[in-house]
Amino acid sequence: MGQPVEDASGFGPREDDLQRLWTPHRMVYIGGEDKPADATASACPFCRIAAGDDEQGLVVARGATCFALLNLYPYNGGHLMVLPYRHVPGYVDLTADETVELARMTQTAIRVLTAVYAPAGFNLGMNQGEVAGAGIAAHLHQHVVPRWLGDANFLPIVGRTKALPELLADTRARLAAAWPAVAASAEQVPGAQVPGAQQPTPGETA
Repeated sequence: MGQPVEDASGFGPREDDLQRLWTPHRMVYIGGEDKPADATASACPFCRIAAGDDEQGLVVARGATCFALLNLYPYNGGHLMVLPYRHVPGYVDLTADETVELARMTQTAIRVLTAVYAPAGFNLGMNQGEVAGAGIAAHLHQHVVPRWLGDANFLPIVGRTKALPELLADTRARLAAAWPAVAASAEQVPGAQVPGAQQPTPGETA
């Protein structure tokens, strides 16, 4: 006679060699708990952050018309956003000063991230309108996402989970500390225009 077959219910779950990466904080994002109730400035989290404490709001740097902050739900470590203080939805709604400073702060963000984390590349982009994927469509924001080889592996693609090796507060502190030095260095580059400086008109000698 053969060996009796044992009831499988008497055994616990089979162990495996997988490690679990729990990301319960993302349930806030998935559940839409941080979404503004409407499109007004009073309901806008970006406007609230701009008026609040830098550390609490993860603000990395401030300019005259724009500021930079960490994305609370980053695609990669160091994922920044550059945005105007004014509550405007579209790129064409920016003033000339806002347009220039948004571009300059985006350049500085790339330089700072390169100096601090040495990524292999970047994704830059604005999603205009909910249909285009904007999470908060009422307040324009430019994404600056550092990229590394292998960061688009099975974990985010199949598992819909992103492994982030550093706390957001620590990332903010490192980037905020590096920002003034990198920004000052960029302003010393020959031919670079310092925001607010008087520029020569065509035909004049600088």
